Amino acid sequence: MSLNQTLDEIKQQFIAQSPLEVQAAMFRLIREQQESGIPYGLQEGQKAKDFTLKNSLGQPVHLSDELAKGPVVLTFYRGGWCPFCNSQLRSYQKLLPEIHALGARLIAVSPQSPDNTLSHQEKEQLEFQVLSDTKGLVAAFYNILYDVPSYMQEIMTNLFQMDLAEYNATDRWVLPIPSTFMIDESGIIRSAYVNPDFMKRWETEDIIDELRKL
Repeated sequence: MSLNQTLDEIKQQFIAQSPLEVQAAMFRLIREQQESGIPYGLQEGQKAKDFTLKNSLGQPVHLSDELAKGPVVLTFYRGGWCPFCNSQLRSYQKLLPEIHALGARLIAVSPQSPDNTLSHQEKEQLEFQVLSDTKGLVAAFYNILYDVPSYMQEIMTNLFQMDLAEYNATDRWVLPIPSTFMIDESGIIRSAYVNPDFMKRWETEDIIDELRKL
């Protein structure tokens, strides 16, 4: 089963189990972003923005240092609380040997705090760098950051008992649009997948196909 087939199963479970007002809010968010006319994400051929973020052990990771070793698959996800993100990261973990065989590295970035990143990384047994972008500054550099609208804040607070700002150890409710960028050794974005529909992600086979082109 492909990654997006798995994600579609999660979507169907969500529809079957969630109250109508929750479904309406989720799909409203997706629709508003799709229809906004905003060109989300850096584009193919643009220079990737360098950054330094801490991993789950509190160690700084520099994108430029990773690029000195080979291409980087850079993926932004919403957080360990998101079942679609968890499924994506598990699928990418299984893909890791092929990514390494092609001389590349995988880096995942989310706005969640380092403490939450560590517990999530241990839980999922991920073997790639998982970095914390708590204020969303790097996501903003890549033009994928957005403020969570008030109707979604209400849903997450009242129904899910989740304070996203507290979870991310910041004072803003912000999230990245799930995105993956293929960056070559010179720091140029060679391909990108940016989709406001957080229930879909870049398919694993397509990532490998793009890596083979580098």
